[in-house]
Amino acid sequence: MAKKPADGSSPATDSFPIKEIFELNPLFTRRQMLGVGGLAGLAAFTSFAPGAFRQAPQQKPRIAVLASFWGATRSHADWIVNKLIDGYWWDGAYTPSRVEVASIYLHQHDTSLLGQKVAKAKGIPVFKTVAEAVTLGGKELAVDGVVIVAEHGDYPVDLKGHWLLPRWLIYNQVIRVFEQSKRAVPVFNDKHLSYDWNEAKWMFDKSRELNFPLTGGSSIPVYYRKPEIELDIDTPIKHSIVVGGTGDEGGIFHAIDVLQGFVERRKGGETGVRSVQSIRGADTWKWVESNPWAGKLLESVAKSFELKPGHFQQAAQTNMCLIEYNDGTKAAVIGGRGVGWTYAGEIEGKQEPTIISMLGWAGPFDQYHASNAQPHWITEMMVTKKEPFNAERLLLSTGITNFYMDSNWENGRYTAIGRRLETPVLNMKYKSTRGAQFSKGERPPSRPYIRGFDQ
Repeated sequence: MAKKPADGSSPATDSFPIKEIFELNPLFTRRQMLGVGGLAGLAAFTSFAPGAFRQAPQQKPRIAVLASFWGATRSHADWIVNKLIDGYWWDGAYTPSRVEVASIYLHQHDTSLLGQKVAKAKGIPVFKTVAEAVTLGGKELAVDGVVIVAEHGDYPVDLKGHWLLPRWLIYNQVIRVFEQSKRAVPVFNDKHLSYDWNEAKWMFDKSRELNFPLTGGSSIPVYYRKPEIELDIDTPIKHSIVVGGTGDEGGIFHAIDVLQGFVERRKGGETGVRSVQSIRGADTWKWVESNPWAGKLLESVAKSFELKPGHFQQAAQTNMCLIEYNDGTKAAVIGGRGVGWTYAGEIEGKQEPTIISMLGWAGPFDQYHASNAQPHWITEMMVTKKEPFNAERLLLSTGITNFYMDSNWENGRYTAIGRRLETPVLNMKYKSTRGAQFSKGERPPSRPYIRGFDQ
């Protein structure tokens, strides 16, 4: 098939048969057809055999966006929702949006001035309540999907370091509409499900009870990789570490979700987590020294980046999350700078560790900055009604994060070497069947947001 000119102009009709024009744009109307080729062109069209043309695509799924805060270009709502509205960068090219953002709800409405401005420019209504956003002002569910982005805003942090974001609060109101309407649609929840395990488990259980696809998590597991590889299903992983920024609840979740994206592909599949422990400060390196498998993997990361031996150990202010799985597999997430997010795995039968890094995280000020694969998989779920990966992974990453945050505290007292917490509630089993999902190809160009107004 001939290609459309790069400048976007229409191909000349004398060099493009009418059939090829239809194949380039199957949405030509009778009136447009007469304009292209006159009555002769229309006669040529009607002479083709039935079924020779693709059917017009179905209407785009309508999405309700429910955000905690949209007041800055650094906010996750601005990163994610603009791509759902205007398209994103995938496999080295711009991809137009395949969903329609039909409504927006802003929990911290008065300070979400940027979100209000985008909505006005794009002609998207902003509703005062979650229920109104998902019913489009009516009495029953009126959208085909829900996107919850409750990651930023002016919310308190508790004693343990939990950022008390209203993910469950918003999700719960969505569930009420689902139950009243006796119908449910796919839901995306940015980052972990909740800072509270009981809330998170309830959120997951409701997705199974009401039979709707659920996804979410970190955008890092699907970011560009070096090298561009994915572990095979049933890889015989013995030990794993992830090195990256782990300074707070959000950071540790990113690193834990990266870890889960790899270790769930181990031989036999995911078996669940037996225990979680947090160690903070200089005691982190004492633990590494007494566990040679972790030291070996950490030094392999330093070597791959041409860093001096003991590079990471020079940082006294660090932290780690230790995870023991039910099948005996062990893993650690270790705070370390300068390597992006890097996975290192000891794999049976291989002399050297397998090292895969997610590097070059772009800033939030461009339309196609870092978060492109995530909007792609949000869109895929909304279109196909299928989870892009097992939602159990999202629940498991959430649970590990919750227990990590609890480990250093007992009876209101903090200790740097946290308790080893037995985690029978994380005894979830599943086997991943997904293929590679990370961004590949040419990285996106730097371009301003397609806002419809000057920023």
